[in-house]
Formats: sequence, C-alpha cells, structure tokens
Amino acid sequence: MFRYHPLEAASVLALGATLCALPSAAEAQAPSTELPSVTVEAPRTAVRAKPAAQKPRVRAASVRRPPKPATAPAVTAAPADGARPGETLAATRDGLNRAPTGQTQTTIDRSQFDNRPAFSVADVLRDSPGISIKQGNGPRDFGISIRGSNARNGFGIRNLVIFDDGFPVTQPDGLSRSDLIDPHAYGAIDVVRGPSSALYGNYATGGALNFRTRPGGKIDGVEYGVDGGSFGYLNNYLAAGKKVGNFEASLFASDARGDGYIGNSWFNTQTVNFLGTLQVTPDDRFTVKLINNDLTTRLPIRSSLNQFYQNPFQQGCTTGATAAPGCATVTLFNNGFNAAAGTDRETAVQAGLGRDDRRTIVGGRWEHDFDNQTTWRNQFVFDDRNINQPTGSTSAIGDFPSYNYMSDVVRRGDIFGLDSTTYFGGFYNTLTASSDTRNVMPGGNATLGSLSSNLFSTTTNYGVRAREELKLTSALTAVAGIGWEATSLTGRNTAYSYAGAAGTTTTAITTADRQFQNTAPELALLYRLSSEWQVRGRVATGYGTPQVSNLFVLPSGASGNNTQLRTQKNLGYDVGADWTPNNALKLSVTGFYEFFKDELVSQATPLAGISYTFNAPRSEHRGVELAADWKFLPGWRFSAAYTYLDEVYTEYVENITNGAVFSFNRAGNKIPGISPNELTARLGYDQLSGQFQGFGGFVEVQWKDSFYMDNANLLKAPGYELVNLNLHYKTDLVSDYFKALNLYIEVRNVFDRTYVASANNIANSVTAAGIQNPASVLANSTNSIYAGSPRAFVAGMKIAFK
Repeated sequence: MFRYHPLEAASVLALGATLCALPSAAEAQAPSTELPSVTVEAPRTAVRAKPAAQKPRVRAASVRRPPKPATAPAVTAAPADGARPGETLAATRDGLNRAPTGQTQTTIDRSQFDNRPAFSVADVLRDSPGISIKQGNGPRDFGISIRGSNARNGFGIRNLVIFDDGFPVTQPDGLSRSDLIDPHAYGAIDVVRGPSSALYGNYATGGALNFRTRPGGKIDGVEYGVDGGSFGYLNNYLAAGKKVGNFEASLFASDARGDGYIGNSWFNTQTVNFLGTLQVTPDDRFTVKLINNDLTTRLPIRSSLNQFYQNPFQQGCTTGATAAPGCATVTLFNNGFNAAAGTDRETAVQAGLGRDDRRTIVGGRWEHDFDNQTTWRNQFVFDDRNINQPTGSTSAIGDFPSYNYMSDVVRRGDIFGLDSTTYFGGFYNTLTASSDTRNVMPGGNATLGSLSSNLFSTTTNYGVRAREELKLTSALTAVAGIGWEATSLTGRNTAYSYAGAAGTTTTAITTADRQFQNTAPELALLYRLSSEWQVRGRVATGYGTPQVSNLFVLPSGASGNNTQLRTQKNLGYDVGADWTPNNALKLSVTGFYEFFKDELVSQATPLAGISYTFNAPRSEHRGVELAADWKFLPGWRFSAAYTYLDEVYTEYVENITNGAVFSFNRAGNKIPGISPNELTARLGYDQLSGQFQGFGGFVEVQWKDSFYMDNANLLKAPGYELVNLNLHYKTDLVSDYFKALNLYIEVRNVFDRTYVASANNIANSVTAAGIQNPASVLANSTNSIYAGSPRAFVAGMKIAFK
C-alpha cells in the first residue's frame, strides 16, 4: 500500500490504563459457527449480605446465557473461553452481549489478522463470506456490504447496523462510516448476515457488524506497534490494558498518514478508542465507551471507465488546462455562484478537494442483576459527526449530533419445564442537524463560493422489541422475535439560485414530513444433529427508511422534490449447515433467498459527489455463502470465504428524460454494483517448534467477478484477481520489561494488477429519439471509479511490554 518515509514523524501518544471487574476475558469464537446457548453450572460466588429479617434471595444454580439483545446491543458471538465452571454470567466480560441464536453469522478472530499490517477493515472483513468491500471517499472510508446490501450506495455504509463493543456507531439516519476503524484495536469482529430488523431495527436489511476491542486483561500491559511501506504510509499505534480489582479498561490510539497511490489522496488520521468497565457491586456493572477520530485527507475525483483505462492513478493531473489524458475534472463557477463570469475545468489537485472531518462517540451502559436470572440494562450514546467535505463542485458542511437510548430486560428461566430466555426492550434515538452545501470555486484549497442549499433535518426512531428463545429439546432450539418501530423524517431544504452577473438570489423551498411505522417478525430453528453437525433455518424481515437528504436530490444532482421515497423492506429465508468433525476442520454453508419491496437504490449524478436515490418496486436477492477453516497438518492452515450473489429487479420501470420522457422495463435485469462471485482464500504455515519456531507466512488470493454498472446492464466494471504474500515472525521475550515481539512484511498485489476498487452505479441515457446510449457512451460517464492499489510493500513490528 505505501512508500515508506523512515524520517516522517507520526505519533500516537497515549496511555496507561487500569482494569477489571470481569474475571473472564472474551476471546473470539471460531469463524463460521452457529452458537447455541451456553449453560453455566455454578451460582454467583459473590452474594450481598441480607438484613437478618429479610429472606435471602435464592440464586439459580444453572444460568443460561441470553441471546443478543435487540436494540443497541452488541452482535458478539459467544467467546471461546466465555464463562467457565465456577463463574457466573455476570462475571463474563461481555455480560448480556451474546450472539443471537439461529442467526447466520461468522466471527473473524484476531488470529486471522494479527500477523499482518492491517491498514483498514478491507484487510480483515474479506475473511467472512457474504461480505463485499469497495473503496470509499478517504483512506479508511470503505463501503461495506453484506449480501450486496451497500453495493448500490455512493458513499458511506448503509443497509446494515454497526456496533463497537455493543455501542451503536450507526447514527439514527442509518449512516455509518469506517474512518474511525483501525483494525489494530480489535480482538474480533462479528458478522451477522441477513435481514435483522427484529433485533437491530431500522436499516438492518443486510445484517449487522460488531467490532470488539481486546479486553484490558488480555492486553495486560502496553503494546506499541508501527507499520510503514509504499506510498508514504506510516502508522504508529499503541494499546494499553489492565485488570485492577473490579475495574478493567483498554485504550487504543493510532496516528496514520500517507501519500496515497492516486493523485491528490494524501491523508492524516488519528483515532482513540477506550473501553472501561467497573463492577460496583455484585449486581451492578458500569461500562464507558469513547471513540474519537480526526481525519484530514485530499480526495481524487472518481473517473469514468474510459478514464480509468487511460490513467487509473490520476497522474499528471496538476491543472485542468495541462492535464494528461484520462484526468478527471470538475467544472467550477469562476464567481462562485453561476456561469455568468465563466467556468473553469479543474483537477482535484488544482481545486484542493478533500475532507476534514471529526467523529466523537461517548457512551455509557449500566447493567443490574435483579437476581441470577434477570438482568436490566440501560445504555446511552452521544454521537457527533462533524464534516467539511469539498468532494466535487460543491462542499458539504455540517454538524450531525445524535442521541441513542435503550433499556431492556432479559429473563433466563423456564417455561413448562423448557429452558427459556426472554427479552423485552425499548429504545429512542434522534438526530437533528442543519447542513449547508456550498459551491466550490477556483482559487485552490477548496475555496468556497456562495450557498447552494441548506437542509434542516430531524430523524427520530423509537420502538419496542421482544424475543423468546426456547430450548425444545437438548438438540433443538426455537427462536421467535418481533420488533415495532416508528420513524419520523422532517426536513426543510432551501435551494439557492443566482441570476446574472450581480447574482440576484432566489430561493426554492421544499419540505418533507414523513412518518413511517414498521414491524419486523423473525423465526429460527437450530438443530444440533450431533457433536459434529448443526443445521439451521431462519425466516426474517428487515426494513430501512430513506435518509432525509435523499428526499431532496433529483436525478440531475440538483436540489428538488424527491419526497415520495418509501421504506424498503425485505423478507429473507436462510438454510444452513455447519460441520465441525474435530478441532482442525470447520465448514459452513448457507443458502438464502430474499424478496425486496421498494428497494432503495442510488446512482451517481452528473454532479461529482452527489447521488440520486430511488425505489425499485420489487427485486430478489439469492445466493450461497461458504466458509472453510482447515488445519490439515501441524502448522498448516487453509481458510476460504466464498459468496455467490444473484440479485435482479423483478419489477421496475425506469423513466429517462431527453426532451420527452422514455420508459424502459428493467424487470429481469441484474441490480448494478453486485459482483456475482467473490472469493478470499489463504494458505499459511507457522513453525510451531524447533529452531525456527515463530516463523511463518501465507499466500492469499482475492477474486472479485465483473459486475454491471447501470440499470440497463450495458456496461460492466472489470473483475480482478489479486495475490498477496506475507512473512512474519513472533516470539516471546524473556525480560523484566518485554513480553513479546511480532515482525511482519507483506507484498500486496504481487503481480501489480490494475483493478477497479470501487465503481458507483451510473445513470443510463437516451438519444433525442429515445434510443438508449450504448456501452461506448456510458464508458464516458464520470464520478464512478476509483482504482485499487498497485503493488505495495508494507512492513511492521509490535512489541508488548509488561
């Protein structure tokens, strides 16, 4: 990824940390396994003394772990070394935050990325089937899709819900960004696949992710690391953690910067992530979460397919007047408000396009055990997204503070003699913001011109959820859940236009006041045939309301009335099986079929950085997900994650205007942006003993199939195959101060393939006679493509201190 500058200073400063109340540190569950509930065969060891006249409270001797709670809870899978004999549920680190029984899921454990320089989520999430990644607007901004959920969106992450240690990092309007995710901070990542609104509410049409930081007791000291390599990449990072009595905490901080491999893509970003838990009494636990990310980055302009073939890395693009062939440009008003004084065609370097953003998340959680079977939890999160984004001919500027509160109760007991876990909870979240869109004008450094539009918006969600998990027999578990949610979207968009050289101002105001109510039921069965085989079936629903900003963008990219957008809904069926014949082999296969109504699809507009959103009345998503992890000989390990997707419109008539309005039936067409085949496979070896103990390496292959870029299925983005090579060495250190040393080097894209890392959907066009323009014309449609990194060398080291 990046050229190493050994003298370039980069800092991460941070920390000490103190810790612990939760005696058991959570480790990641092996990937691709469905997890039944776990029974803990011991009562709580610490019991409060009762007044003499009061009858002591009886603690149950057998406590089943609850499923994943349904609102702002974590999506975490049960840890491999969760509650042990002699420990209670309250003693485990994750408490109530457990994987939902019957849900299709995978957990990516730290062992899969600990020995590599993981720059972004793209380097680790590909290890899960069902996941697709595309480059976004920034170094660590990636579009993350589960079963193609986010592939049609122009920026950010939509149609799935993201948590960090159980705290939501998806705002109430459904937008998530991955800028704040530094993989070095995490111990495991849980991927929940398929419609999940019964459990996670609005926007969970594709599923959910939970990023789990390492417990402080697991770190037990301080770790410092540094990665550096091609294209000026340098990342200094530090992790500190400890357990001290009833307090456990972990703190991560990093400073990453680089020149980028595309013209005008240098970046500088700092991240802090803190988690602390205090067990105040045997029945009460308080957890505090803090995440802060500051990002300054320059951004290239997305290319057309023809520009990508001509000049994939945007070289020689200093000015529009002298630009090399294939350089992408934007047209700017010389006076900052209209074309009366002429326009200038400028490159991203010349205009100074980029982002200067900050994201701050502060959360708190209180868990109280009424008894050894009933736990009440309250959680509050403040999440502020502050943006300054001159990404094209306009700049988005705004502050987006949001508040998220949830309260729930989990009861573990029995119904008619059958083990039962019952969940009920309510939630409320809201976001109110005023954001400006301003014209960018010539002058460099993203000089701002006049106001193009202002949007005042409010998004509010509230509702309740209930869930019942019932163990019908020792081998068969049934799950039923339902969620109800009300959503309110209000907005007032003021569009500004300027006439003549004097810029006489007129305004056009569009308002929206949309109210939605959605209900999402879910049913699942989990059947363990034997110690080796487990099968599962699930039918579930999802829903996602539009974002307020979607309501005011026309297909041209201009402000206008798009307020007719409806909620997208999907109904999905999953059938899967997991085979674990021994500790060396794990295989999982899942087939799914999902029916969408009013699917929200976005596509690029003629204005750079602006996307238009529409409803496709009906569509179908179906596919197969395969995962394998095989330690076939001592030291050897083969892993693979494969996804097949077949997603089509079944009802959609698209209207395209060129003088007159022309209609085209898209039924039967593939949904653009969806790659039908994706595979990540890795073969690795680690020396387990002897003179070379600790040395290892792996070779990795990534394959992404070609996919359509337009609704008419006329133009395809090319697929690619990449090969990555890794060598590493890890050893324990015998010292009073040092614990372990980890060294690694990686060559990415070994064969230096030029490939498309991101391709936003483009709009079809017609001639005046109503004939659709062919692929040769569409290949000149700009604002779509970012190239992927050429061959890159990255090396790193980590040292752990006592």
